[in-house]
Formats: sequence, structure tokens, C-alpha cells
Amino acid sequence: MPLFAANLTLLFNEVPMLDRPDWARRTGFDGVEVLFPYDHPVADWERALGDLPMALINTPPGDWLSGDRGFAARPGDEAVFRDGFLHAADYATRLKVPTVHVMAGVARGPQAEATFTENLTWAAEQAPGLRLSIEPLNPEDMPGYFLNDYDQAARIIDDIGNPRIGLQFDLWHAARLHGDAHLVWRQHRDRINHVQIAGFPARNEPGGGGFSLPDLCDQVAGMDRVWIAAEYRPSRGTAQGLFWLNALKSRGTPIGD
Repeated sequence: MPLFAANLTLLFNEVPMLDRPDWARRTGFDGVEVLFPYDHPVADWERALGDLPMALINTPPGDWLSGDRGFAARPGDEAVFRDGFLHAADYATRLKVPTVHVMAGVARGPQAEATFTENLTWAAEQAPGLRLSIEPLNPEDMPGYFLNDYDQAARIIDDIGNPRIGLQFDLWHAARLHGDAHLVWRQHRDRINHVQIAGFPARNEPGGGGFSLPDLCDQVAGMDRVWIAAEYRPSRGTAQGLFWLNALKSRGTPIGD
């Protein structure tokens, strides 16, 4: 059975952020992820987490309200990206977070791809103890975001050729971008180092969209240190909507493991 993480940015928002790890623990999650943990000092996170693992954080996005979505692919913002990445790597190292999602930002064109590739290569060199992930995001939810195609992401990963740089597979974005999330999974499974799930098409509790969550769990269980993170908008109180988690965890160990 794979490990399940609660995305604390979206789940358990009935309570303050630093109370959410305890809710995640008590409702059956094995760990958590947080998009941007930087509003709270590391020491506060350590107290809130206790022994609960944090599976993933994102690099700082910049001024979100002004439209910033990261800097890794933005020509001319190399210094901004690199300062932000070192900040993220410090949080990740001190909180024992294995994976940092490198946000590309709003950009386009060949120069943006070259900048993205150079920054990813640099980041991997600076943080040899971390895995990095990149995630294609759909343009309806993230207008102008540079990385918006799984084949594009795969090409960049293959061109760099660093085994610590992998693909973040989000069922919601894969379905929105390419229609057939199953096909995306089959084509890129070997590059994936983090998984996120949500219901389709409403992005509520996981399920629907033609993707079998039990099958996904069975496949992820055989992958190296890959978490399944719940990143969705609860349609009710978060704890009341965890029927999907209880059903998946009650299945036990997949056949053949």
C-alpha cells in the first residue's frame, strides 16, 4: 500500500495551518505536503509535525496576487529563482522533506525552456540530497504557465538526465491537459516521482474521470518512495469526506506484493 499525504494548503482549512498536521494524522494520512510553508518558521513546523513526515513543498512563487507563479523558466529572473530555491532547500533539509516541486512560472518560448533547463540543472547540483519535481499545469487554472504539457516536461527531464529530477503526476491537471490521464500515466510512469489526486471534473474528493484509484495505488506501491497526495477542494468538512481514503487503505497490501 502506498503512503498517502494530505495537502494542507487545501485540506483541513477549517482550522489554522499549524493545527492541520494533527488533523491529518488523526484521520488516517501517513504524511502531509504544503504548497508554500514559508509563512511559518521551521521550528513551528517541527512542533506541529512531530513525527509526521512532510512529503513535498514548492519553491516560493513570488507575489501570487500579482500573477507570479515561480521563476525557474523566466529569463532575467535567475537570481530571484536561485535565492528562492536555496530558501526552499533549507526548509526541505531541516524538515526532512524528500521532494521539492520547482515552479516554472509564467513564460514561453525557447529562451524560457533554456532558462528552465539551466535552473533545474543548477538546483540539482546545489541540493544533492533532494529530489526535484516539475509539474505541467493546465492553462485554465494557471494561465500563461510555462510548463503545460507532459511530453514537454518529459523531454526536459530526459535532456537533463539527472535521476533526481522527475515528473509530478497530477490526475486533475493530466486530465485537463490531455483528456486521457491513463494514457499520460502509461507514457510517463517511469519518470514520475510524486503523485497528486483529485476528483474529476469538479476537483473535489478523489474519484471519477475513468481512472481507477485502486489500480493507481497498486502501481504506486511498487515505485520507489513515491507518495500519493490528496490535493483537492473538499465539498464538505474535510474529515467527513475521507470515505475514499478509508476505502483505499482498507484494501491492505496489493495482490502480488
